Amino acid sequence: MTFSSSLSVVEFYLLRRFPIPYGLYLMFVSILAGFWGQFFIRKMTTILGRASIIVFILASVIFASALTMGIVGIDKSIKMIHNHEFMGFLDFCSSQ
Repeated sequence: MTFSSSLSVVEFYLLRRFPIPYGLYLMFVSILAGFWGQFFIRKMTTILGRASIIVFILASVIFASALTMGIVGIDKSIKMIHNHEFMGFLDFCSSQ
């Protein structure tokens, strides 16, 4: 993943579509959040004495993201149906 994302950053930079200040800001925030999260999880496993808390946190994040994606998708679909927009579905008998 690191290789492909790094190549994407290089590609966007070469195409002059990469805002350097915004990229540096996001890099700084992600490094800070990574260190803070590692410190917090290490402290939690020390206090609780169980490494399984990592699995529960990961499962909670995956569940929350799946739930959020589902809600946002349903909301967008309802708006598209209400506005009679094309959603990419064709009839079985259509020639396209």
